[in-house]
Amino acid sequence: MGLASRSTTVLLLLSWVSLCISVDQLTPTKPLTFPDDKLISNNGAFALGFFSPSNSSTRFYIGIWYNNNVVPERTIVWVANRDNPITTPSSAATLAVTNHSDLVLSDPQGHIYWRTTTNNTTAGGGTAAAAMALLNDKGNLVLQSPEGATLWQSFDHPTDTILPGMPVWVNFRTRFTQSLVSWRSADDPSSGDFSLSADVGSGIQYVLKSGPLLLWRSGAWNGEMVLDYTPSKDSAVIIMSIVSNGDDISLMFSVSDGSPSMYLRVSYTGRYEFTVWNTTTSAWIVMIAHPGAGCDRYASCGPFGYCDATEAVATCKCPEGFEPNNGTSPPSGGCRRKEPLGCGAGDYFATLPGVKTPAMPVFVRNRSLDSCTAECRGNCSCTAYAYTNLSTAISGGDLSRCLLWFGDLVDIDKDVNINRENLYLRLAGSSTSTAHKKNNLAKILLPITAFVLLLAFPALVWTYKYRGTRQKKNVQKRLMLEYFRSTNGTGDRNIEFPFIRFDDIIAATDNFSDANMLGKGGFGKVYKGLLEGTNEVAVKRLSKSSGQGTEEFRNEVVLIAKLQHKNLVRLLGCCIHEDEKLLVYEYMPNKSLDCFLFDPARKLMLQWPTRFKIIKGVARGIMYLHQDSRLTIIHRDLKASNILLDKEMIPKISDFGMARIFGGDQHEANTNRVVGTYGYMSPEYAMEGAFSVKSDTYSFGVLLLEIVSGLKISSQNLIIDFPNLIVYAWNLWKDGKIEDVVDSSMKENYSLDEVSRCIHMALLCVQDSPNCRPFMSAVVFMLENKTTPLPLPIPMQPVYFASRDTDPGRAGKDRVFSVNDMSLTALEGR
Repeated sequence: MGLASRSTTVLLLLSWVSLCISVDQLTPTKPLTFPDDKLISNNGAFALGFFSPSNSSTRFYIGIWYNNNVVPERTIVWVANRDNPITTPSSAATLAVTNHSDLVLSDPQGHIYWRTTTNNTTAGGGTAAAAMALLNDKGNLVLQSPEGATLWQSFDHPTDTILPGMPVWVNFRTRFTQSLVSWRSADDPSSGDFSLSADVGSGIQYVLKSGPLLLWRSGAWNGEMVLDYTPSKDSAVIIMSIVSNGDDISLMFSVSDGSPSMYLRVSYTGRYEFTVWNTTTSAWIVMIAHPGAGCDRYASCGPFGYCDATEAVATCKCPEGFEPNNGTSPPSGGCRRKEPLGCGAGDYFATLPGVKTPAMPVFVRNRSLDSCTAECRGNCSCTAYAYTNLSTAISGGDLSRCLLWFGDLVDIDKDVNINRENLYLRLAGSSTSTAHKKNNLAKILLPITAFVLLLAFPALVWTYKYRGTRQKKNVQKRLMLEYFRSTNGTGDRNIEFPFIRFDDIIAATDNFSDANMLGKGGFGKVYKGLLEGTNEVAVKRLSKSSGQGTEEFRNEVVLIAKLQHKNLVRLLGCCIHEDEKLLVYEYMPNKSLDCFLFDPARKLMLQWPTRFKIIKGVARGIMYLHQDSRLTIIHRDLKASNILLDKEMIPKISDFGMARIFGGDQHEANTNRVVGTYGYMSPEYAMEGAFSVKSDTYSFGVLLLEIVSGLKISSQNLIIDFPNLIVYAWNLWKDGKIEDVVDSSMKENYSLDEVSRCIHMALLCVQDSPNCRPFMSAVVFMLENKTTPLPLPIPMQPVYFASRDTDPGRAGKDRVFSVNDMSLTALEGR
């Protein structure tokens, strides 16, 4: 074959290969041409191209859908020209980036079906450099300037669908809100009758409408919504959140890594649906839909009635102090007061717990709970109120939300799948004295009888109740003391710890109601509680089948009772009652560090000043355990999920079930029972069972690298060519590429000197030999004194070691991993 022939063949092959390669970009010189051209996102999850929903030859659209290698069933998630279809396909329409940096869908005859407007021109009136369009891995079509700035994106112009990571914008000042609008029908993507949008006049809530008619409300947002989806082998944690930026706020939902495909949609049938792809059945599963069956539609139970969807069949009911309007049950026609309001001093507020708040509240800002109560009590027209401390500011930094209602209350729901909070209903004082009015004689005799009884029996009643309660409490406390003192591991038989009665815990958690459950893991479940009606607590309930056994439970109580430090979680009390073992902690509204650090949406809240504060706080907490407390404590399970964050983002070390105590001059020990989490465990501990204070130093070094980089220790898929984060960080540090280690979500607001110091300290902490690692006192000194030069040795290259549990020869060893994969450390604040 001649040279010319071989060249021609090579060119043909290259041309064929280029046609077969899926691209994710459009440029002015590379448009998208009807009918077969399409863009494929870099991860292969999404495609953009021309489609006809009914396989019609008369109407064509540009849209984005799940690529068929992810979801075989074509599922459209965005349509550009939904109300202006291409009706002359033979004209070879194109989607192109213009020289004015706009995206335009047009045909050769000059007919424009759809376009963006970016106003991207130079100051002198000339044309700016051409942009490019990119279909990214989230399914977002982004128009970018040559410098990488976003000029336009499809996420800002939704049609009927929301994808994970897609914000829905609201402006408090202008009252502008983005809306989702349904398709006209299953095969017609033009704008339909149904819409979903945010209502900012009553807090923040979603409203579903058919034209102007209200079909369903989400209820005022109370700070967070977390859903757990686990069908067969698929699983996902879905977090609804609000991001505030002055007057502009956005609502979005994010999902955990490895989650199946999912979306929120307003369907053409008039429902708001949360849909998940089930890889087992290869079908879309509607996880949540509103309005649902029963009384889920707006105001279906009438004025003052509420829909109780916690029953087997959703049923309309009347709250305390009300009766059915029509005298029948269930009260589908609404409810009326048993006693009219008189605005007297005897009026009181009854609690309707765990409900979706009613429609049409008045949103009052900057109020405490007491002032919100006083606001309603002082206005005779106020019929109810609700109050919430939001976990996220929705505008202007205000973390309070006081809602007041005037007149009839409509659309109250009690449902396990909605934001639950307490509604306080105003009732007439006479509601408690109806029996008095029915019998005039009773009105006279009852006070006299009560007075005689009070004179005759007060001492007896008081003695009976007080002695009985005290005796019961003392017996239970004595049993607990014997339980802990028998083998507490410290030799201290005078241990004292806070004791909480089982009955008080039952009352605080509403008998361990599912509505109060915050999370669950190998140890059992954790519940939010309200002790004495005011103190928010987290109750850790050890299950009978828990992997965290009696030894760990006893260990945690004994240790935390002896430890007091601002960077250690505070144990408020404990309880043993028959088979029940419970620990009561201070409540952490900001949950754990890993929930922020490894979440693409939430990590934006962890800018460098906050991360550096967390690093120093954890270091001080470990130093206290090692040398400043009365005991020398080795934690043995330090990791991001065991660092809790309070409302000020102050870190608290938690989970001391695996900790060990050193006494006297003891500095190290050996064990055949290796506990902890691989990746965080030092080499000598993981492979030989030898541990010391330097084992915790190693774990802190790993945690420090994670905080700086935003990567998990085992993020092999994110760190190309390196086995783990330690090796990756050391190589970049060695080459002087410190900035490449830093989490990109921190932008440029970090101190390079502080970051460099942290990475240097982290690499010293993860040295293979314990003798080469610094003590935590030296680590704290170097972190606190930023102007002091590092007088420490240069970190040596770490030796990567893999988990040895895959070694059959070690099958007989007792090797225990952390049993707290979702313990107290992985809780959602509510």
